[in-house]
Amino acid sequence: MMSGNHTPVIRILDQSTVDKIAAGEVVERPASVVKELLENAIDAGARSIRIDLSASDGKIATIRITDDGCGMSPQDATLAFVPHATSKIAGIKDLDTIRTLGFRGEALASIAAVSHVTLITKPKGSGVVAGTKIVIAGGTLKEQAEIGAPEGTSILVEDLFFNTPARKKFLKSINTELAQIHTIMEGVCFSHPECSFHLFYNNHEQMVTDRTTRPLDTIARLFGADTVKHLIPVDAVYPFMTITGYISQPSLTRKDTARMLIIINGRFISSPIVNGALKTGYGTLLPKDRSPVAFLSLQIDCGLVDVNVHPTKKILRLSKEKEIADAVRKAVSDALLNHDLIPAAEAPVQAPVSLSVATDIQPVYTYPLCETASSGVSEFTHAGTIDSDQRLRQTDLTTGLPALPSRLPSIEVIGEFGGIYILGRTDTDVLVIIDQHAAHERILYEQVLLRLKGEHHSQELIWPVILHRTPKDTSILQELIPALTQEGFILEDFGRDSFIVRAIPVVLGRMENAGIIDEIISDLVHDASTTSVNNRERITRIIACRGAIKAGTVCTKEQCQRIVNQLRLTQNPYTCPHGRPTIIRFSRAELDTMFKRI
Repeated sequence: MMSGNHTPVIRILDQSTVDKIAAGEVVERPASVVKELLENAIDAGARSIRIDLSASDGKIATIRITDDGCGMSPQDATLAFVPHATSKIAGIKDLDTIRTLGFRGEALASIAAVSHVTLITKPKGSGVVAGTKIVIAGGTLKEQAEIGAPEGTSILVEDLFFNTPARKKFLKSINTELAQIHTIMEGVCFSHPECSFHLFYNNHEQMVTDRTTRPLDTIARLFGADTVKHLIPVDAVYPFMTITGYISQPSLTRKDTARMLIIINGRFISSPIVNGALKTGYGTLLPKDRSPVAFLSLQIDCGLVDVNVHPTKKILRLSKEKEIADAVRKAVSDALLNHDLIPAAEAPVQAPVSLSVATDIQPVYTYPLCETASSGVSEFTHAGTIDSDQRLRQTDLTTGLPALPSRLPSIEVIGEFGGIYILGRTDTDVLVIIDQHAAHERILYEQVLLRLKGEHHSQELIWPVILHRTPKDTSILQELIPALTQEGFILEDFGRDSFIVRAIPVVLGRMENAGIIDEIISDLVHDASTTSVNNRERITRIIACRGAIKAGTVCTKEQCQRIVNQLRLTQNPYTCPHGRPTIIRFSRAELDTMFKRI
């Protein structure tokens, strides 16, 4: 047995340490503060909410949320900062019927534990003259006094993480933190169109929405009228849930899921289950690497939703997951089947794709044609052939550097397969198969690198292109402008959340389609490879990918030969910039073995 004078290993933490640990679970970054305070304001019945942000020394310095909600009495204002003090629930049974956004009573206490907080509040309709001012620093009450104030509540948060420097040093750049705040704002604004929101950063207006009963109005304010034009309504009722909102036509897709906003019982959340079911509902209408744009609100029986599984309430646990996923899939599939999916003339045509959803409809394949006029005579020509010729002419241009011995043998093109693979024969009678997109991507990638060494690698656009971005994208894009300039893009701020593109890299050739420029910028803003390569390498890879001939484009035999000849001039003809093989070979002996001739 241990002696009676043994020093205990287990100890009880002091309250200050406990508070800071708890705060770390709720307050991860400035966006966490904005989210918690916005939810409190909405729960307080606010119909107009203003968010003011300011920055200094490259960090978010102050966050102020002002609302016209019910306000608080002096007693409630003090109690609001006590851990686990809440007006939302009275006991454990209330957890089964939660309709409010906040209920755990952790937000204000956690925020106050790691910052300086000033609260000014006055109850609505109380008839009192003065409001209440509360000042708390690091969880300690510093001041409580009467003060002249309008009805509602204003909370100022300053010097976040001042007493937890380990957390403070992990904050990202100001633009990254602003982008996180914009993500929160997008979700909250969409989930509560009955409120108006005004976001200001350093006294400059960043985001504004008006009170409305039409979610489309809010979507238009946040993401632009062009997005709204491509949306299809969803309205489905099931025994345990209803699904309302909008999904995009197949002509409007993205590489990421950033525009898939999902609301469950009024909460903006991230749900892999719902996201997966949503994409499944499109069936073969979407390429596997693309995601739709969607704004869906699910009202689910409270008994099937557990919101009490995470301090920040950003994760929900759903009962009947399969039934809910099946309902989402069917609602999306039905909405698509009941809508005319032929894209408008100005919409980008993806192709060719099957016009089936999640059903047994027979696929219909279409090939876009364009009409070329010359001397009054018109003839139809495959649009892909013309586009491929333009791209190949651009990569035919010499770099001015001496040619190096090719790492590949001479290759004669003998055919192509599926608009994806080029079939060739070497001078030693070896069969080779070349991935045309990967090959042209490698060619373009090396030309971009070579041209960056020259003085003139930009070309002015005859007609500058205007790009409209969301506030979130704007914050990220502003940080990328110096790197874009080095690569040959000339991009300028053109007013709120808009940019004007005046020049592009020479290697991209003549830009007939402004949508390609928008796709390049979107790829940069939402590329997931930021942790492995620097910005310049990311930009070079994306330029090469977007400028290359696409898989599925049927090339003529002469065009295939030009791709092969250009690939032979590259320094690394074996893989594309992402590491995928460009070429594989089959010797006569290997083919004989496959056909059991040996």
